[in-house]
Amino acid sequence: MRFFKSAFYLLALLTSLVSVYSYAATITGIVKGPNDVPVKGVFVQARDTKHHITTSVLSDQAGKYRFAHLKAGDYEFRIAAVGYRADPKPIANLTEDKILALDWSLERAPVRWSEISYDVGHRLLPDVRGKAELEKYCLQCHSFQSRMAANRKDESGWRDQVNFMREAMHYRLWEMTDADVNAIVSYLSTVFGQDSTLPKSVNDVPEYQKLVRPLSDEATDIVYVEYDMPAPNLMPWSAVPDGKGSLWIPCFGDANQIRKLNPETGETKSFKAPFQGTAGIHSVMPAPDGSVWFTEQGSNSVAKLDSLTQKITEYQDAQAAGKEGIQAGGSKNTLRIDKQGMVWATGGPLSRFDPKTNKFTDFPEVQDPYGITVDHRSDVWFAEYAPDGKIGKIDSKTLKIKKWEIPTPHAMPRRIEEDSDGNIWFGEFKTGKIGRFDPKTERFQEFALPGPSASPYALQIDKAGRIWYASFDEDVVGRLDPKTGHVTEYPFPQSEMMLREFFLDAEGRMWFGAPANNKVGYFYLQEK
Repeated sequence: MRFFKSAFYLLALLTSLVSVYSYAATITGIVKGPNDVPVKGVFVQARDTKHHITTSVLSDQAGKYRFAHLKAGDYEFRIAAVGYRADPKPIANLTEDKILALDWSLERAPVRWSEISYDVGHRLLPDVRGKAELEKYCLQCHSFQSRMAANRKDESGWRDQVNFMREAMHYRLWEMTDADVNAIVSYLSTVFGQDSTLPKSVNDVPEYQKLVRPLSDEATDIVYVEYDMPAPNLMPWSAVPDGKGSLWIPCFGDANQIRKLNPETGETKSFKAPFQGTAGIHSVMPAPDGSVWFTEQGSNSVAKLDSLTQKITEYQDAQAAGKEGIQAGGSKNTLRIDKQGMVWATGGPLSRFDPKTNKFTDFPEVQDPYGITVDHRSDVWFAEYAPDGKIGKIDSKTLKIKKWEIPTPHAMPRRIEEDSDGNIWFGEFKTGKIGRFDPKTERFQEFALPGPSASPYALQIDKAGRIWYASFDEDVVGRLDPKTGHVTEYPFPQSEMMLREFFLDAEGRMWFGAPANNKVGYFYLQEK
């Protein structure tokens, strides 16, 4: 009897596995260049035209690519590769059991200024009046690619755009003067105007080819799945799993909303914040009781979405006298919830909100925190994003603060996470390193990252203990193996990726928001 039961369960398991893996189409092919030679590192993309979900895979060293497990539907297949082009290939009624071969023959194309990374653009764009002001004020929430290089305007058009942003983002741009505006408008009119002085193709700039970095063979294993946002300029800052199959998205800037994503259908539901003005919703976090908390940077508030009533309640912290309504008066940035239900937020300064008493506790000793995490003891770790910034810990019981100086000066640490062994990991944004701190021994170890401007921003640890980061300047996703120190860099399907946070779901998928591209998505590695 035991044998028959075992055989029955084995048969059921095999049947379920077959059903899972046959519930999708498989698309393969070879990508070749104009000389009929295979091309490595070309993104082949399958866009579900009904649900607006795009899956991107890379061609390997033999030019081969593979989509596994595409759901049934209507698709448009296309390629994304800097310096190449090919016509899209629409396929209607792709069935779940379809096995299809699609080969690509690419043509050479100009390298557009909207396709290069911020780091390359910073090095190649002319160093004339207005560039410093542009980078200081305008290239923080987005870069130059999508909103400048891709949208040429005359001087009047650029002035209207700069003045609009100055007003809409006043709490961040309050220091911008009329002289700054004139300098920025002058630069944009010259460089990204209708009579631009730039070469039509970046390939025509002699220094460009020296800045193109090689792609490793192992980097072609990555797969991205991205969801288009349903309206323009929502600026999705991240995508946070709630453990129930949905993702929560904070929409930055003046969108003033958070969204709930159904990853199966791509549909989102909007929840509008009551705040009038630019809320600058920076971070969102589902709570164990089903509520959802988020920060409003512009109003120095935390807010709660009630799971039953769907009502949002905002709680504003005090702002410095004479600096109300501007970031220098106080702001809320990244949010985490500890085991006692306390809501912690970085910004200026670090704060804790008690939902039971509706009161804030501010920590003026921590003025420039950015990254934050709650460790296994419920102690709170933070990273100070400042030239002399340190990492530190707040004891959850005593509220005592302790800080540690990072070995490399001027590191400006940004995100911070705890691994399964209790080690604290953080990204050194300005010095291009990943740091590890052992709280038991109070010793640091630093790992240098490749590239001229590694700029690690988003940071997360996968189930195998590997450290993932996003390079803000170079438009690559990186993976550090702590055992060997080896780093693999993976390209991203679009330029100007600006990934701020990574969140791991139960399936091991790494979720992100790409604000400048108005998308959210996840990535994983496939076996070839």
